[in-house]
Amino acid sequence: MKLTVHTFVSFDGVMQGPGAPEEDPSGGFTLGGWLVPHVDDDFGRVVDHWFGHADEILLGRSTYDMMYPFWSQITEPDNVVATKLNMLPKHVVSTTLTDPAWNNTTVIASDVVAAVAALKDRPGRELQVHGSWRLVRTLHDAGLVDEYRVLVFPVVLGMGKRLFPEGATPSGLTLVHSEATSTGVTYHVLLPRPLTAGTITIEDGAEVLHTP
Repeated sequence: MKLTVHTFVSFDGVMQGPGAPEEDPSGGFTLGGWLVPHVDDDFGRVVDHWFGHADEILLGRSTYDMMYPFWSQITEPDNVVATKLNMLPKHVVSTTLTDPAWNNTTVIASDVVAAVAALKDRPGRELQVHGSWRLVRTLHDAGLVDEYRVLVFPVVLGMGKRLFPEGATPSGLTLVHSEATSTGVTYHVLLPRPLTAGTITIEDGAEVLHTP
């Protein structure tokens, strides 16, 4: 399976608490719910498209604890996100969760990198990560992410958990798709690639770019 990461971020890269003020106040975060004013049909189409390609779901413990109480209560058959989340196999990375209440959920308690690599070796379309700040960082640093799907919202928060905090493994990215919603959210699909660098010199009075 292809491992795909899906996340909502502010313009300054914060992914914490997008859905509600009380969703994730950890670390003194007080700006939860910043996503909601920008939801429109375009947003719904993009997110439904994500879940339409999922065969299994991979979550960090905190994201699991936020998603389970909400999505497990939604039984509307036309809700693509709820149907997929409630039906598909789910894997939660946790050293403390022993008896997950959400149906069809297993726990990864140790050697996350090896366990996720084994999941990727299974047949299927996509193993999807949603949210899961710490887990994404682990998978990124291990080189296990095949594709990033990021919705960037036109807000600056100035605080909170960032998608790529200081110390993340350097990586290049290739943009393979981009579009904007009616509310100014920009959607990017990116593939990891090796980071490259170049130089700029002056030759005969003109700027010259030198790239690998």
